[in-house]
Amino acid sequence: MKVTIIIICTTLVWTCTGKPQFPEQEKEPKFWNDWAQRTLKNALDLQELNKRIAKNAILFLGDGMGISTVTAARILKGQMTGQSGEEGQLEMDKFPYVALSKTYNTNAQVPDSAGTATAYLCGVKANEGTVGVSAAAVRSQCNTTRGNEVHSILRWAKESGKSVGIVTTTRVNHATPSAAYAHCVDRDWYSDGEMPQDAIEGGCKDIARQLFENIPNIDVIMGGGRKYMYPKNTSDVEYPSERKHSGTRRDGRNLVEEWSIRTSKLNGHYVWNRSQLNSLNPRNVDYLLGLFEPGDMLYENERNAETDPSLTEMVEIAIKILMKNPRGFYLLVEGGRIDHGHHEGKANQALHEAVQMDLAIGLAGRLTSEYDTLTVVTADHSHVFTFGGYTLRGNSIFGLAPMVSDVDQKPFTSILYGNGPGFKVVDGGRENVSTIDYANSNYLAQSAVPLRMETHGGEDVAIFSKGPMAHLLHGVQEQNYIPHAMAYATCIGQNKRHCLSTNSASPSVALALHGLVAVLALRLLLC
Repeated sequence: MKVTIIIICTTLVWTCTGKPQFPEQEKEPKFWNDWAQRTLKNALDLQELNKRIAKNAILFLGDGMGISTVTAARILKGQMTGQSGEEGQLEMDKFPYVALSKTYNTNAQVPDSAGTATAYLCGVKANEGTVGVSAAAVRSQCNTTRGNEVHSILRWAKESGKSVGIVTTTRVNHATPSAAYAHCVDRDWYSDGEMPQDAIEGGCKDIARQLFENIPNIDVIMGGGRKYMYPKNTSDVEYPSERKHSGTRRDGRNLVEEWSIRTSKLNGHYVWNRSQLNSLNPRNVDYLLGLFEPGDMLYENERNAETDPSLTEMVEIAIKILMKNPRGFYLLVEGGRIDHGHHEGKANQALHEAVQMDLAIGLAGRLTSEYDTLTVVTADHSHVFTFGGYTLRGNSIFGLAPMVSDVDQKPFTSILYGNGPGFKVVDGGRENVSTIDYANSNYLAQSAVPLRMETHGGEDVAIFSKGPMAHLLHGVQEQNYIPHAMAYATCIGQNKRHCLSTNSASPSVALALHGLVAVLALRLLLC
């Protein structure tokens, strides 16, 4: 399959008045017509569908990354490199196929991250607040767990002989990653320290414990969540004097130590900071557990580069470890703190998290090949986040609209929320944002309805895909379709009849060639 990616770069010039001045050729119809014709040629090239069987599959999940967040992140990424931003491209923008995903839960019009994770990982829509169980399970009712468990594409991949990994910027036992391995009627049961006694007595397991017991040989696990792995009141290795970071487990188990003992003869390595991670040679690591914070990892804007790796750094190590398997791999990558930034009304934090995830997508693309790797980028849900106000081209994405309100005669930022903590009344009216630092990373963008935490949005989200069988992700789809399409492309799960078809270009030969290509690529990467 021939795919041509056309990237058009325009040079933005700032005049002495501070207003952007754009290239003269943009005033000519020929500029836009030629651009459109190049794009058309690229679209025509896509008629030759890539129907090969995928050896590898990567799912990038931007938690809370709705369409408005994607657009705003594109502008921010461009502005971070000195461009106006609007004409730029995210890495996900370059994917040849784009679809829409309907995100509702079985009991919720506007979903949560647990029920949606069950959909795009386990292929089954579920109730809000539950992970890895069907809609027959009721949130917080332990006795509805048994018999309603559903399994994820990560497990399907592991059972087929592939290596599997989870990388997240949240806790590794947060809603998104937990649906890959856990069956739990309450997403908040991070450890037994967060569980009610009747649930423990009823035989339900906390999510941290399930991480190591349900699929005991997950090859790569990286993110935050240290405190849920240690006995209650155990001091954290990084923050020994802060009780809020101490261990939370009531059963007295040290899950990190148990994992380390189990993998000690299997080239297993546990790391808790960036220097330890970077000191690893991927060719000597078969199992990796990296827990870099007691809870969620820090926002990229606040990350301590001495102690915490970036999402891009974690993804690089993960792929280099996983790609050693000649049978291929499945990797789940979550940009989880996009969601947290929005919930807190901190659009600056959320958008920088989205840009960081896009950088990780680009890195993954350079380490793999569209020939044998299916890459999908999507979101679990959106947020009530918007930007508007007739801003001029090149306006800072965090800047003011060029007008004042014709009701209260006060300025307003382009970015606003439908609800959230940014609602504020000063002297009986809306706060005058020109008197505060609205470009600050922790600025709370104004909202229409006061809430301590901003809410999710209910609209569809995008699915970007490239690689073998990427065309299967098209149109408007139910969210639970995603893992079924990815499983079909990689010949795992329930639908594998096509894997022996002559139309698959001899899978046995193809897989052998994939293995050879992977070995050669790995040797080059590890040199």
